[in-house]
Amino acid sequence: MQGLFQAINNIFSFVGPLSDFLWDFPTNFEWYSSIPVLGNFSFAIILLLGSGIFFSFRIGFMQVTHFKKGIKIMAQRRNVETGISPLASFLLSSAMRVGPGNILGVTGAIAVGGPGALFWMWVSAFFGMSVAYMESVLAQIFKEKKDDEFVGGLPFYGRKLLKNKVWIGVFLSVLYILYALCCLPAQGFNVVSSIGRMAEIATGTAIPVDSAFYYIVGAFIVLITALIAFGGIKKVTKWTDKMVPVMAVLYVVTVLVLIVFNFRLVPYFFRAVFSGAFKPEAFFGGVFGTVLAQGVKRGLMSNEAGQGTITMSAAAADAEHPCEQGILASIGVFLDTIIICTLSGFVVVMAHCWDGANGAAWAELDKLPKFTESIAALTPGTAMNAVITFLVTLCFCMFAYTCLLGMISFSEIAANRIRRDKAFINVIRVIALFVAAFGILCNIAGLELGNLWAFSDLGNIMIVYFNVPIVYVGAKYVLKATKHYKKNDGTPFTSKVIGRDDCAYWDERAKKH
Repeated sequence: MQGLFQAINNIFSFVGPLSDFLWDFPTNFEWYSSIPVLGNFSFAIILLLGSGIFFSFRIGFMQVTHFKKGIKIMAQRRNVETGISPLASFLLSSAMRVGPGNILGVTGAIAVGGPGALFWMWVSAFFGMSVAYMESVLAQIFKEKKDDEFVGGLPFYGRKLLKNKVWIGVFLSVLYILYALCCLPAQGFNVVSSIGRMAEIATGTAIPVDSAFYYIVGAFIVLITALIAFGGIKKVTKWTDKMVPVMAVLYVVTVLVLIVFNFRLVPYFFRAVFSGAFKPEAFFGGVFGTVLAQGVKRGLMSNEAGQGTITMSAAAADAEHPCEQGILASIGVFLDTIIICTLSGFVVVMAHCWDGANGAAWAELDKLPKFTESIAALTPGTAMNAVITFLVTLCFCMFAYTCLLGMISFSEIAANRIRRDKAFINVIRVIALFVAAFGILCNIAGLELGNLWAFSDLGNIMIVYFNVPIVYVGAKYVLKATKHYKKNDGTPFTSKVIGRDDCAYWDERAKKH
């Protein structure tokens, strides 16, 4: 078995270098990198940050002005006949956003770029909130009704905006499904490995990865996931509705306790973050590019603003107006990066393990043990270490599992752009479960398949390069919808509001109301 896994790992050895090339382009060419200041910015960073800044001005910084309104929308209790409630959609998107990247990504960003990378994660998240708004409003505008559910997102608005070409919708659907399939092994791996780690903490004994314990846990995870996934979007949201608030609150409270326990290090945290982000030698030298790139790259991996991957959940909501879900999407980015990622950053920076004697080793891999090493450094010689480590590992497990559910669910929604019959959707579910099980087997075999995991980085940037230009194409419709929403004159949203005639659901809804 190990020989097979290693062969697969070798086949995908090209993925890491290709991903790095696309993320760094054109800074990997001397003629560009030699340009003062500008040479530090890759095209991906210019595209993401630039789009976030541009859209923030165009929508009047709604991520700030309508933040309170978004909270009120989430607090409303709604009975929906079709689709899911806006709050359920928010929690489903958070199930994808709040994933292992909130711990591993932050740890890796600080390991490579130093504490200053965290500041640029904040900046990218703030402006990323506007991109999340834009793509989610597009998802709502062009969503379609399927029985008692809504389907939509990138493959749907991409097709509508690009002259309604069938092949474009199919291509974007396949692109997302392949992206999800490349990320699922890591999530299956993370769920089972974190359960094993919790068992070791609870029992105080090491458990071999090839023991019966791991086989039983792996089989149980696959079985439970199958029962949920085959229940459709609404069954998935019943689970995410319960799991997301629990895991978010548990993680926030656990880390806050750790911060209070080490309150004397809080000033050091802020000094390290801001000095690392604005050192003159970093700004005018190659270090700045590394710090900023790590902040934006890992920020994107965590909150997924600009990827179009969260748009499937935005489309599934039964919103009163397309802009409602856009506001909630922007709040989702805030929750993910400004709150959850920042708390992870507190732990890593305050522990100060990232630049010690093992700093070079830290930069090689961003694994959970590196984060728990920071916890140990902040709770030396106390019983609190085991408790905090167990709770953080539990949160990590829930992060990974909700992310796994989200990827399977979103793949199902995307597949509806190709075919909507039940047999085809079931095939997509089975393939997704099989790939997740493959990640579990990797854990049992004692392999991490780093080259296969690198697909998530590659998938992120590939989808960004397709999605962001499409968002620009549809921006005029979002801006018209936003103007209508802000006017709030009681008129219903229809195709005519944005100057089109193909928003069938909204036109039908307006007739009924």
